[in-house]
Amino acid sequence: MTEKAPKSAKDLLALVDKRGLSHVKVGVTDGDGILRGKYMSRDKFASALEKGFGFCDVVLGWDSNDQLYDNASFTGWHTAYPDAAVRLLPETARDLTLEGDMIFVLSEFADKAEEVCPRGALRRVIDRAASHGWDVKAACEFEFFLFDETPHSVRDKGYANLTPMTPGFFGYSVLRSGVHAEFYAELLKLGADMRFPIEGLHTETGPGVLEAAIEVSDALEAADRAVLFKTMTKILAQRRGLMATFMAKWSKDWPGQSGHLHMSLVGKGGASVFHDPKRPGSMSDEMRWFIGGQQALMPEFLAMVSPTVNSYTRLIPGFWAPTDATWGVENRTCALRVIEGGPKSQRVEYRVAAADINPYVALAAAIGSGLWGIENKIEPDAPVVGNAYEKQHPAERALPRTLGEAAARYGRSKPAKDLFGEAFVEHWAATRDWEQREFNKAITDWELARYFEII
Repeated sequence: MTEKAPKSAKDLLALVDKRGLSHVKVGVTDGDGILRGKYMSRDKFASALEKGFGFCDVVLGWDSNDQLYDNASFTGWHTAYPDAAVRLLPETARDLTLEGDMIFVLSEFADKAEEVCPRGALRRVIDRAASHGWDVKAACEFEFFLFDETPHSVRDKGYANLTPMTPGFFGYSVLRSGVHAEFYAELLKLGADMRFPIEGLHTETGPGVLEAAIEVSDALEAADRAVLFKTMTKILAQRRGLMATFMAKWSKDWPGQSGHLHMSLVGKGGASVFHDPKRPGSMSDEMRWFIGGQQALMPEFLAMVSPTVNSYTRLIPGFWAPTDATWGVENRTCALRVIEGGPKSQRVEYRVAAADINPYVALAAAIGSGLWGIENKIEPDAPVVGNAYEKQHPAERALPRTLGEAAARYGRSKPAKDLFGEAFVEHWAATRDWEQREFNKAITDWELARYFEII
């Protein structure tokens, strides 16, 4: 913000009045990580800052296609879809520079709805870390494909024969970034203006694919930044005649799109909880147990990290995505990568996540499982050296192969209920089961091409 960022409701309202805004844009994140929101009049906004406001709880009762869940107990026809309480978060206020002087403010569900709120689940995990005297630092990085398409053209084409922004394999290309420098510059500026600063932006290997790494911050802020990054990147692209997709895998011919999560714990005075230069990999006991918990619970928590049917098409050998709950030091074939460094950079990269994550939910799973590991002093397997795809791993490290299988395992998980609350686990498992059942109704292009004439 050009002015000093507001720290309180009073400061924020003063800024709204200073700019003479008649309305403010507000948003809340649904289960799939999609920002739902509206413009709110100045007077309504002032009231909401003080007392909160109501938002139809259908946004917690439908899927990414606005289709109503038939299996959720929190809301549905049986509750008549009342308003859910929502609290505005003044500290999240940002300049929405794509809309002039407009201000954008994030919010989260409150009261009973807080039990199933994605942001609320992450806050509970962060509070758990704080009870041990630790702060959680995190950062997200995303790969995304850009196309010379519009929302109308992709539908007219049936999502086939799409034109990528650039052709062919060309990772870390100076040529491609130079040709499209204006878009890169706009995205970098947007990140700076809206407080999701991008520390690295480059082409990945594939047609029109970019990777962006967002700067590290406190974990809740990291999730806020990730949600805003995904939404605003899509908005900027469409305003420039392009389309961005964060699907886990949009084509069988190209690698999937990662959404890797980096995290660490810090203690008093900002001292690293993870770094111990006298131990292998510079890993403290706490870091080793953190990884042990992540490894042990990854198969149970995968539905939180791989939340769509499409997520599981990415988890195949040889495509830079793990197939088992493995870990190694500086090993990119593993699900968990220990990044060895100094006190400020020692961290774990949770590599099983794809770009289709809900950042709040995925970070809650990754951090929560690690804390559970420390609390129970869970020892991980021996680190993988070399190609994890070529090695045999214990059967309990195998990851679910479908969303339906993952949702069923998650719904039975006692550690999940302890970490996130029974209401959240029940609701999330139900929404992922619904997603799988919706897919099961589909007839794919592969089936038509294979069976229509011949069988």
